[in-house]
Amino acid sequence: MKIGLIGLGIMGKPMAKNILKGGYTELLVSDRNPAPVEELVSCGAKAATNKEIGESCDVVLTMLPNSPHVKSVMLGEEGVAQYMKAGSTFIDMSSINPVASKEIAAVLAEKGVEMLDAPVSGGEPGAIAGTVSFMVGGKQEVFDKFKPLLETMGASVVRCGEVGAGNTTKLANQIIVACNIQALSEAMTLAQMAGVDPRLVFEAIKGGLAGSNVMNAKAPMMIEGNDKPGFKIDLHIKDLNNVLDCAHTVGAPVPMTAQVQEILQWLHNHEGGQKDHSAIVQYYEALTGIKIGR
Repeated sequence: MKIGLIGLGIMGKPMAKNILKGGYTELLVSDRNPAPVEELVSCGAKAATNKEIGESCDVVLTMLPNSPHVKSVMLGEEGVAQYMKAGSTFIDMSSINPVASKEIAAVLAEKGVEMLDAPVSGGEPGAIAGTVSFMVGGKQEVFDKFKPLLETMGASVVRCGEVGAGNTTKLANQIIVACNIQALSEAMTLAQMAGVDPRLVFEAIKGGLAGSNVMNAKAPMMIEGNDKPGFKIDLHIKDLNNVLDCAHTVGAPVPMTAQVQEILQWLHNHEGGQKDHSAIVQYYEALTGIKIGR
């Protein structure tokens, strides 16, 4: 199987390395930045243009920032889709609006090209470790065919429905993560202002009903004042914009999402866009004048 991967950023580069480690040695890679391409070539991949990837690959994967980027790469004037042969498959691992996923799939279907939308959760650490969770939309038979490929990059690969279901599931994931971080920020703020050590609060509640992977990952960062990005605030703003767009389209009420989006936007406007999304706590620190755990 010849594989093409377009987009070698913070997620795409380590995921490409895991494809190679998984035994898929015919990997063609492309990115606007030559540095990660050169790095992947040193690992055994082959540099290629988007056109070459479309013409020669059995499956084309993308890991790009947002809907317009995926649409441009696939359907633009020199888009990959025009070079793909019937019977090939496109797998978009980007986190985009599910409406856009369905639009792309419709165009590809006219050319006899199958599509899976397969966004991931797990951030850069998961991409490096090969433990991201894939949320996949598409035909069952296409999913079954490419599940082993996705398993080289992820610890969980779940089909959620037809095309668009993967990105809808990712939007649900991003709502839960953002609102959890906001709730954790408020809880840590309350504890410290009431004179209780946030470290002890975390230790006491992490094993109970309030405990979560989000808490385990983000509470220590808040307490240490560590805002080095595993997942950037600006990326979460992008995802929640897609949530709000989708919600408005289908008529779903998302008031909590709208509130946390405003907090994220405030942080972006105060030079926080490149910080980890756990820096939501810094909004509360700005309101109160305290530093959590310090």
